[in-house]
Amino acid sequence: MVESTADTRYAVCVLNPDGDSGVKGVVKFVQQVGGKVTIQATITGLAPGNHGFHIHEFGNLTNGCVTAGPHYNPTGQTHAGPDDEVRHVGDLGNIVADDSGVANFTLEDHLIHVYGDVNNVVGRSVVVHKNQDDLGRGDNEESLKTGNAGARQACGVIGISGPLELQKL
Repeated sequence: MVESTADTRYAVCVLNPDGDSGVKGVVKFVQQVGGKVTIQATITGLAPGNHGFHIHEFGNLTNGCVTAGPHYNPTGQTHAGPDDEVRHVGDLGNIVADDSGVANFTLEDHLIHVYGDVNNVVGRSVVVHKNQDDLGRGDNEESLKTGNAGARQACGVIGISGPLELQKL
C-alpha cells in the first residue's frame, strides 16, 4: 500500500467490454511525486493466458475501443516491452488471466505519470487486447506498432481519483 500524502496522486480506470467480449475490470494508478507509478488491477472475462495491456492515446470511446487510437507514443518510438529502454510510453506488456479468466496484478512503471505534463496518462485510455503482446519481437512490421496483440476486448478512460487503497496480491 502507498501511504496517502499531499504528494501522492491517484487515478482510476473502469474497463468496459468492447462489443460482446464480456471483459471488464478496474485499474488503479498511484504515484508519489518523483516516483514510479504503481498499477493494480482486477480484470475478469478473459480467456486464460496472456493479453496485451496498453495505454492508448485518446480518452475518446464514442465508438468503442477503436476510437481510443494507437498506443500512447508521444516520442515516436517503436513498440517494445515495458522493460525495454526504447518503447511507446503506453507499452505495459502482458497481463495473465488464470484458468477462470481473471487477471489480478500489480506492476510498476517508470515512464507513465499521473502528475504533470510529461507522459501523463490521465484522460487517456487503458485497452486490454485479445492476444499476447509479442513486445515488438515479432517478424513483421505490425509487431513494431502493436505487438500483434489483436482485437481490443475492453477499454476505459483514466480519470483523477481521490485516495485509493491498493490490495496485497
